[in-house]
Amino acid sequence: MSLQDLSDPEYFEALKAATEKDDGPLDLKPTYGTSDPMVGFLDEVEATGGLPQHHRLLKYLRQEILPTTFCAGCGGGTVLNTFTTAIDEMGIDPKEMVCVTGIGCSSWIPSPYFLCDTLHTTHGRAIAFACGVKVMKPDMKVIIIAGDGDLAGIGGNHLIHAARRNIDITVFLVNNFIYGMTGGQVSPTTPFGIKTSTTPYRNVEHPMRIADLVAAAGASYVARWSTFHAFQLMEAMQTAIRKKGFGFIEIVSQCPVSFGKTAGMKDAVSNLKYLRDNSIAVADAKDMSEDELEGKFVVGRLVERNQAEFTDGLKNVNREAQAMVIESLRLKEAGK
Repeated sequence: MSLQDLSDPEYFEALKAATEKDDGPLDLKPTYGTSDPMVGFLDEVEATGGLPQHHRLLKYLRQEILPTTFCAGCGGGTVLNTFTTAIDEMGIDPKEMVCVTGIGCSSWIPSPYFLCDTLHTTHGRAIAFACGVKVMKPDMKVIIIAGDGDLAGIGGNHLIHAARRNIDITVFLVNNFIYGMTGGQVSPTTPFGIKTSTTPYRNVEHPMRIADLVAAAGASYVARWSTFHAFQLMEAMQTAIRKKGFGFIEIVSQCPVSFGKTAGMKDAVSNLKYLRDNSIAVADAKDMSEDELEGKFVVGRLVERNQAEFTDGLKNVNREAQAMVIESLRLKEAGK
């Protein structure tokens, strides 16, 4: 049964008919919910014995291409759900947002599924494009959702320098430890000792501590959570979006297919248990040694600081330069 059948088949049929008549999309009126996407959903099913009314989050999605093409058990759906819920709770108009992404499984989260202006860019260049958008449209909320191979591997240099500049964009790096879409090759974040399609015996490289690197580079806000910690992740997303400056969240996510098949975790449940059992809170990690933290994920807020932001700096430079030109012209007219 498809997502359309599970949610509201009559609605999708009406939407399709309206679209064919060029009447535009139907107005979705939310009927329940606050921060929990399941609030009201199960209650309505139990009370009526039938399917619930339109889910409030559907208005943020491109319904014409649902259901998603994520593999069964993929964490991409959790990230999409959490992100959409965060935007809904914050009351952000998608018309005030630009989502930017690159190439890979995680890039499908904003493009094509989230309904806002989106740049689906070349591999590894999402942050470069996003910086350009922010400089030209500083009032827009610019949000990047992409994978570890895209942002930490091929696009790693862009990530470091965007954090150093502290430009006011928000990056959600979905870390599934692998190049998932292209066959399960080892990535910069693949755990030590794990087998992949390109390390069939085991990975002998230590993974990049990408969130720590971004924090050291100068970002205003840095956190790490996993798809197991959905509600903590949603709160962190909201903080990162609100925070002035470069906001970054590493989202450790399950990949039962490309990662799990060689790592011995072939289903989503075992993947999520792996994330749960190997997550250590920031406060607890402070008293642990490097050996004790090997193979663990330190979750929570790593950095939150206030410092000058890049586009504000550009505005100040432009204002000062304009004042100098005006003063120069005034003196010239005065004959001085």
